[in-house]
Amino acid sequence: MTESPRLAPQAVVFDCDGVLVDSEPITNGVLAEMLSELGLDFDLERTLRTFMGKSVKDEIASIEQMIGRPLVSDWHPQFVRRRDEALATRVTAVPGVRPVVERLLELGIPYAVASGADCAKMRLTLGASGLLPFFADRMFGADMVPRAKPAPDVYLLATKTLGVDPSRTIVIEDTPTGTRAGVAAGAVVYGLATISTPAQLEAAGAARVFGSMSELPAL
Repeated sequence: MTESPRLAPQAVVFDCDGVLVDSEPITNGVLAEMLSELGLDFDLERTLRTFMGKSVKDEIASIEQMIGRPLVSDWHPQFVRRRDEALATRVTAVPGVRPVVERLLELGIPYAVASGADCAKMRLTLGASGLLPFFADRMFGADMVPRAKPAPDVYLLATKTLGVDPSRTIVIEDTPTGTRAGVAAGAVVYGLATISTPAQLEAAGAARVFGSMSELPAL
């Protein structure tokens, strides 16, 4: 397990889905419906367990292997459309996240969001949840780097752009996939255990685990 930094953090970098916006059940609910339409036995729980924190586009080959045939060419665009329609009307900010961001602004600590999703999705979810003004000019997505999480690319881009040392950066994640990405970038990862268990996040390398955003300022 990575040790927490002895010095004050130079920056805080948040994951987006599940950390800033409560989008994972919505996105994975749509995915579960579409997997069921393909004849697969996926409910929400199994879909979260299998795909949470991963890019659905990167999992196309795995889905095709499960169904034993190629997906139709517009399957992924259909998923994006249905997901975005659901997110636009149902997504909300994670409880307690706004005071955390406002506190960082008050203290003058640089922060950003670095997601395994693309920037268009983040603009949608952060916009619908009222958080976009806080992150509009400090947003880093999988479409900006060669490799998505669990590769460290998006976190390395965020810390480089902020001009901070990854080892003095706190990353806030809620999935083992994202936690591994933060650890691989050399950051100290704090795991938000709302969907993933504390044991799962710690096994992926989280230095600390907490249960709600209201606990984060004290950490």
